[in-house]
Amino acid sequence: MTAASVCNLEVDLHAYAMDPPCPLPEVDDAELCLYRGRTVNILRRYLRLSMETGRLPSLLGNLHFRARVSNYPLKTFEDAVIFVLDVERCLREQDDFAQELLARIVLQEYTPEDAARMLQCSVRSVERRLPEVLDGMTKTLLCRGILSRSKISPTSCQGSKNGYFPPSPWKDDE
Repeated sequence: MTAASVCNLEVDLHAYAMDPPCPLPEVDDAELCLYRGRTVNILRRYLRLSMETGRLPSLLGNLHFRARVSNYPLKTFEDAVIFVLDVERCLREQDDFAQELLARIVLQEYTPEDAARMLQCSVRSVERRLPEVLDGMTKTLLCRGILSRSKISPTSCQGSKNGYFPPSPWKDDE
C-alpha cells in the first residue's frame, strides 16, 4: 500500500465520519420496545467485531470490560470493518450520557446499580434512561439501515380478511 493510497483512505474515512445524520424514520414509540433486544445484540456484535478488527470500541477508550457476546458470522474482514464504522457513526449521534450508559450497561455488562455509581447518578435515573437510550439508538440503527424494520404478517391471527368485523348477534330473550 502506497503513502498516497493511505492518505486517500484517511480522507475517505474522515468524509465517511462527517456524513450528516439522516432523518429518523417514522416509528411508533410502542413499536421501538420490540427492537431493544436486537439493538443490544448489534451493540455486543459491534464490541466483538471492533476488537477482532484491531480497534478498541470508541466508547470504551482505555477502560476494562467483560466481553461475552453473541456469535454473528460475517463473510469478509471488509464487512466487519464497514459494520464497525457504521455502528460507531450511530453511537456518535447519541448524547454523551447515552454513550456512557450504553458503554457501561450493554458493552461492559455492568448492573444498573454499578453503572449508576460510576456515572454518579441515581439507579432510578439509569433504569429510566436506559430504555429511552436504547430506543434512540434503535431509531438511528433503523435510519442507517443496520437494523431492518420488522414486517407485520398479513396472515396474523388478529383481524379479519376484509378489515370488517360484523357485530355479534344479540338476543333479548337470552
